[in-house]
Amino acid sequence: MNTYTPPRFDPTRVPHLLGSFAPVTEEVDVVDLEVTGEIPATLDGLYLRNGPNPRFTPIGSFLYPIDGDGMLHGVWLSEGRARYRNRFVRTPAMEAEERAGRALWGGVESLIMPDADQVGPELAGTFKDLPDINVVRHAGRLLALAESACPFRVGAGLETIGREDFGGALPAGITAHPKIDPVSGEMFVFCYALEPPYLTWSVIARDGVVARGPTPVDGMDEPMMIHDMALTDRYVVIVLAPAFFDLDAVMAGGSLLAWRPERGTRVVLIPRDGGPPLWADDEAFWVWHTVNAYDEGPDEHAQVVLDYVQWSRLTVGQPPEAEPVTVGLVRARVDPAAGTMKRTVLDDSRVEFPRVDDRRIGRRHRHTALATETGRVDLLAGEYDALRWYDAETGTTRVWDAGNLAVGEPVFAPEAGSDAEDRGYWLTYATDRTDGTSWLLVIPAEDPAAGPVARARVPVRVPLGLHGCWLPTDGG
Repeated sequence: MNTYTPPRFDPTRVPHLLGSFAPVTEEVDVVDLEVTGEIPATLDGLYLRNGPNPRFTPIGSFLYPIDGDGMLHGVWLSEGRARYRNRFVRTPAMEAEERAGRALWGGVESLIMPDADQVGPELAGTFKDLPDINVVRHAGRLLALAESACPFRVGAGLETIGREDFGGALPAGITAHPKIDPVSGEMFVFCYALEPPYLTWSVIARDGVVARGPTPVDGMDEPMMIHDMALTDRYVVIVLAPAFFDLDAVMAGGSLLAWRPERGTRVVLIPRDGGPPLWADDEAFWVWHTVNAYDEGPDEHAQVVLDYVQWSRLTVGQPPEAEPVTVGLVRARVDPAAGTMKRTVLDDSRVEFPRVDDRRIGRRHRHTALATETGRVDLLAGEYDALRWYDAETGTTRVWDAGNLAVGEPVFAPEAGSDAEDRGYWLTYATDRTDGTSWLLVIPAEDPAAGPVARARVPVRVPLGLHGCWLPTDGG
């Protein structure tokens, strides 16, 4: 029997379970959404986003953005019309909770796990699957991704098919931010763990077959949280900030993650050909999300350029009295031969959720889209009221103030037949903080500061969430 005594927990006092973040439980299908403006006829595909959405009132603890069941929100666009569907990612644990009519697992920091009398021997004493971070399509598979575990495969109608371990080749799973090489079609993934090997990387070929199984990264000798990665022609690029897992602290009612800035931050360049990893060291900083990376030239000693959103420290699970954070868009130049890196702040605005045209992954990019804050109102972590575009060629920015709308990650939908980064549309969900209405916004890449050319009214509130993708109907 489970004898762990959970700490006192009141979900009604958790900001990320309230307001624009509050979960929704109804699954709906609506065709012919109300549209303000005009959806471009060239947009033909699905905008899909994942995010944490507890099916039942959480127990024990709730740590945003990690905890919560996955819910997919999709808007299909075609011939200027829009339809909507949302579905939970139904894991075995969530199905057990649905049978019970309440939450049985606590948040990741509470260690509450049901026993066999409640959920049967297979699920008893296990951690809950949380495929609630991201969603990608590769080799015909649509995958809802967790922080570091097996993703769950979903069908064309967003129905859950089941846990995906890639034919048994990746039994420990992958993290939520794989990178797909737009030229080779390969998907590069990594996975971190609480036990050795603490960090592995793998490659899934264009046809979905695992071409390189889990490969340990030499030099990684402690369990650390690593949320994202980047890719170049030559390297898998991973930032290792000093956020260490501390299970002893959790057992004592403390935080799962310990921020140890004295250890500094390291960047590892893992040669895609399987050669030994190359390391660069620097002072401590935290990274949730990379923008993109590329090799500065064809020479094997060429520097690697890495753009990312830099935080001065870890922002999850830290005490309220922790020092304030600074945030900004940063470019690092990593010298693989010298093992050094030089960082330059490109934009010191408070930003997150950076995205580029996915066709530029691993190659030199010009435009970066980000969510940002106007500073006009107080916002929670993960809440933004404007969008910002940085032009790496000119060093200039453009901003669209969303007013009362809380906006999410912008995703690029390219114009069919064009390779240009500014020919297409940026898509994102937005929720009005005054009345809870939600919209899909369609923003032209040629003049994003002008704001949306179309807004499709979503029939349910879309809780502020995490990451998504544009899936053109032609499969491109």
